[in-house]
Amino acid sequence: MTGAVRAGGADSPYALTHLDALESEAVHIVREVAGEFERPVILFSGGKDSIVMLHLALKAFAPAAVPFTLLHVDTGHNFPEVLAYRDRVVAGHGLRLHVASVQDYIDRGELRERADGTRNPLQTLPLTDAIREHRFDAVFGGGRRDEEKARAKERVFSLRDEFSQWDPRRQRPELWQLYNGRHAPGEHVRVFPLSNWTELDVWQYIAREGIALPDIYFAHEREVFERGGMWLTAGGWGGPASGERVQRRRVRYRTVGDMSCTGAVDSDAATLDAVIAEIAASRLTERGATRADDKMSEAAMEDRKREGYF
Repeated sequence: MTGAVRAGGADSPYALTHLDALESEAVHIVREVAGEFERPVILFSGGKDSIVMLHLALKAFAPAAVPFTLLHVDTGHNFPEVLAYRDRVVAGHGLRLHVASVQDYIDRGELRERADGTRNPLQTLPLTDAIREHRFDAVFGGGRRDEEKARAKERVFSLRDEFSQWDPRRQRPELWQLYNGRHAPGEHVRVFPLSNWTELDVWQYIAREGIALPDIYFAHEREVFERGGMWLTAGGWGGPASGERVQRRRVRYRTVGDMSCTGAVDSDAATLDAVIAEIAASRLTERGATRADDKMSEAAMEDRKREGYF
């Protein structure tokens, strides 16, 4: 459902805005999962999409507690500001958080560091192991169809096999907001309540609801260096390399992830209104502009989805 839903005509006091319609659809999806599945979990990284997804879950069950646990796949190269925000939110709402650590897998020799220092592609094994270990049968993700072409063809309920892999031939039609969560033992379903949202919708909803975000989403002074047309933050992950000059710039992040592949953008947008105006004028998707892991190949996200991550 992408347009405004109006009850009683455009001038009716009961008319819903497009944000009302998106919120209603997402809350319906969250409650549908609660009714169909035994052990759902919300992927929560402290990024804006997972923040909105948690906010919707809180609204869906208020004043009762959210009946889901949270799961974060920590690469070990996440932004400290985002991790601090994640922990504050978890503590503030009395939620339970599972952390699957990429670093633990590297220390045990089950994963190897990549030559480029990027750990985002290494998240698949910790994620799929956590799903199997805790027997999660529904996994909420914050993916949106406007982000990237592999996400654009995803269903709201995305069936995954016993190896967490995605097979397009097994995906089901979703007519009239009817979702089929049937799955065999060992399988699970990835659920995307924000599928029909855009980046602009997310920011407008954050402004409307007064949702707090990590500070790095707003313009601030930061030491960065240029690589591949992006401003990356220096850190223990291996940057900058020889010849890459660190400079102080006023930047913000449109999306957050592993520091090795998440770029900042030059920006003076220090308020919600300024960010919304900036996004409305942009002609690049957030991942296309700031995520190096999606630029590794034309099918980078598609490959990760087939392997079990997205």
